[in-house]
Amino acid sequence: MIKYNSIDLFSGVGGLTEGMHQAGFETKLAIEIVEEAVIGYKLNHANATVLQKDIRAISKEEISTILNGERLHLLAGCPPCQGFSSIRRLNRGSVEDHRNDLVLEYLRLVKEHLPYTIMMENVPALKEYTLFEQLVSELREIGYHIDFDVVNVKDYGVPQRRRRLVMVGSLLGPIKIARGNNEKVTVREVIGNLESIQDTKDLIHTITAKHTDAILERIKLTPKNGGSSKDLPASFKLKCHQKDNVGFNDVYGRLRWDDYSTTITGGCLNPSKGRFLHPEENRVISPREAALLQSFPKDYKFPLNIPKQALALLIGNALPPKFSYIQSSNIKNHLDSYLGNKSESN
Repeated sequence: MIKYNSIDLFSGVGGLTEGMHQAGFETKLAIEIVEEAVIGYKLNHANATVLQKDIRAISKEEISTILNGERLHLLAGCPPCQGFSSIRRLNRGSVEDHRNDLVLEYLRLVKEHLPYTIMMENVPALKEYTLFEQLVSELREIGYHIDFDVVNVKDYGVPQRRRRLVMVGSLLGPIKIARGNNEKVTVREVIGNLESIQDTKDLIHTITAKHTDAILERIKLTPKNGGSSKDLPASFKLKCHQKDNVGFNDVYGRLRWDDYSTTITGGCLNPSKGRFLHPEENRVISPREAALLQSFPKDYKFPLNIPKQALALLIGNALPPKFSYIQSSNIKNHLDSYLGNKSESN
């Protein structure tokens, strides 16, 4: 049997890689510039070569040496998306943000290595930029069949609302992105039976924010199971929320047990950044709870000796592994159909 190999660009802590591995791919190379992310990635994917380097400094020869003559089956990546905020999406021309160049670096590596298949994930707003139109056009010019759409990961068994743009492509033949199966997984199902942060032996589950007495009192007054700042007595509301139609209702809001989580972002360990309070307990969710809501396995490792904000960014910026698994499995089936790589279970 052919062992399908892959490369993970902008790998972060390894959410995309985790899904690819679960689908049967072997990651030959991961590229990531952030040191904390590289540390976390290596804790979970020790067999992959990891380059801590700016992707713009990665040469064709460097990757070819690591591939050692093997054909690349899947080149996947999630270029950092801060340069494509929804606030700026009405500007369909070029945007002066150096992070936008990273999409073109993705394109460069595709052209240099011509993998059989490709996958890219990003914020929905990228679809509105001429840069994305350029990407798709040039990929088609070199022979790739391309499909893309904006989807919500909640429709793929991830316990979280999170809209993402997904693009897949293949040199072998027509390919479509995987569609969700509408499996609903709730907050209760993934964190409802966790041991308490006081009793756990999972150190990542013990990390939580420390609040002033005033903030803690505000949290205690927030109704259980979905309450938010708008439910507080006027005297406890933040000044920026005391006027009508001002502020964000989700700030200092609680998650709902029997619903999806709000989008887990890089601010997920700070209740002032969104609806990140535990449904019942008077605290923000722990890093382990945030990771589970991102669909990471319960035993996934994260570095402990980094600032809490850095840890939140590792978790919030990751591609949910379950979503990656479904998209990667779809690509693997596509490769099987063209390369005749059937397993004994097929």
